[in-house]
Amino acid sequence: MVRTYVLLLWTWTRAAAAYPASFTLMILLGFVTAGLDVAVILVVFANTTTLAGFTREEVLFLYGAASLSFTVCDTFVGNIDRVSQHIKAGTLDTFLIRPVGAWMQLTADRFNANRAGRIVQAALVLGYACAALHLDWRRAWMIPVMVITGMVIFSALWTLAGAMQFVLTDAPELANAFTYGTHQLSQYPLSIYARDLVKGVTYVLPLAFVNWQPGLYVLGRDDPFGTPEFMRFLGPAAALVLALLAALAWRQGLRHYRSTGS
Repeated sequence: MVRTYVLLLWTWTRAAAAYPASFTLMILLGFVTAGLDVAVILVVFANTTTLAGFTREEVLFLYGAASLSFTVCDTFVGNIDRVSQHIKAGTLDTFLIRPVGAWMQLTADRFNANRAGRIVQAALVLGYACAALHLDWRRAWMIPVMVITGMVIFSALWTLAGAMQFVLTDAPELANAFTYGTHQLSQYPLSIYARDLVKGVTYVLPLAFVNWQPGLYVLGRDDPFGTPEFMRFLGPAAALVLALLAALAWRQGLRHYRSTGS
């Protein structure tokens, strides 16, 4: 399965690299475009010293961790949001008759390696923030854990959004709210949002475990909303539960798929 997936990615990458100038420019464009989010943060801190009690480097740390998880998923999983196009066109049937899982094929379909620039940008921001903050490296083990946890959570959200398309075949905006919308929400300290919203993204949709709860542990800070200390370590469990729910939703979507009838 993994070998097939890698071969699919390599096929699309070779196709894009056939035009090296365009390929390189698109990578650079992705890098620069992603930098606009950082520019917004820098503009905010040009007018203030803290944001909801967090310094510029701490906000960049939270941004870098969430963005690294998101951009990796956007690159390797994000194409699953094209499932609605395949359902409407009737081309999903071709994915179902192949001896490889439909989910794997759809995530690799039209793989865009040009998004690598966004991954590099997020990694650089996270690296800078870690160096600038002079973190307690006894807590640094949480950094790769939170990034991987974020990848699982965002992948599950994309899968849930894809599964919804079996019912709502023409609602890509709703799917984007689950993916790009949640990424925008996680770029800043959750303490800037209302308490009820933070409760929702902690106990209902576990977005707080992408970077907020584990990030508080790495930064050695208390939660302004007073959540217990053990919550900092529940990210992997929350990600696993969400992934299982997403897998179930995806399976149910496929089971109820009835083709186009043509």
